[in-house]
Amino acid sequence: MSTDSDVSVWFGLFLPQLRMSFDTILERTVAAEAAGFDSVWLMDHLVAPAAPQWDTFEGWTLAAGLATRTTRIRLGHLVTADPFRHPAVLAKMAATVDALSGGRLELGLGWGSVDAELRAFGIESRPAPERAARLRETIEILDRMFAGEPFDYSGAHYRLEGAIGRPVPTQAHIPVHIGGAGPKLTMPLVRDLADWWNCPSYAVDQLAELTPLAGDARVSVQHPVGLAAGDGDRDEVDAATRRRFGSWGGVVTGNADEVTAALVADVKRGARGFVLQFHDFGSTETLERFMRGVAPAVRAAATG
Repeated sequence: MSTDSDVSVWFGLFLPQLRMSFDTILERTVAAEAAGFDSVWLMDHLVAPAAPQWDTFEGWTLAAGLATRTTRIRLGHLVTADPFRHPAVLAKMAATVDALSGGRLELGLGWGSVDAELRAFGIESRPAPERAARLRETIEILDRMFAGEPFDYSGAHYRLEGAIGRPVPTQAHIPVHIGGAGPKLTMPLVRDLADWWNCPSYAVDQLAELTPLAGDARVSVQHPVGLAAGDGDRDEVDAATRRRFGSWGGVVTGNADEVTAALVADVKRGARGFVLQFHDFGSTETLERFMRGVAPAVRAAATG
């Protein structure tokens, strides 16, 4: 994946690391890479929301493991929870994963997390405006850490003296994706600091309204997708998708033509990236079907 202007539309696989072994996660990541997906996106939670009983790998450590077992596909998180880490620690982690991957990191960030999760692990759950302000300072510190030169920083929430980030990332610039849809707290961060605004599935119906608030940031969209092989399994796939992801919003189901039409509609509203979670959690067959039967037409719509 590239965020340069020469790429019309990119496609990412959302692969939250819930109830899956590392071997399974790696298998699906490698399958996405082979099928032609541009990126794989993990989640960043200490426990899975609403499913704390299930195994959930730590997202950044997992990304480091995937980085050493893949060659082309880019890796990111939707979204890294800013309250979990001091910005200097996050900067070191990001630079390390970027180096391990040969410059394939996409830096997805968000100012919030699940309040119950923060409380459960003793992480202070601050008011939303303060968390948003902290993320702004985090991104400012990341920029300075990535420059590799000594610096001081004095903000309302963080103070660094003589700090330095070495090694610097492999990429000249790690793309910053900010996820969320709040017009008062999130969209100003997108406008001022992001390369990409990731519109969550629950806000897809507000895409046209919110996009002007993103400034120069480009737009990606999340969707749960049920991609049927044909009319024979269409109803079954639709039911499974809505059962698993119906509460998320933004659900897209149908055959290749129907899924294509839904994503082309987003392209016409300005989307140039898609982060998709599939009804079967990314089987090789479904990934190949999508890249063969849907992706080319969606990309053509952005350039036609």
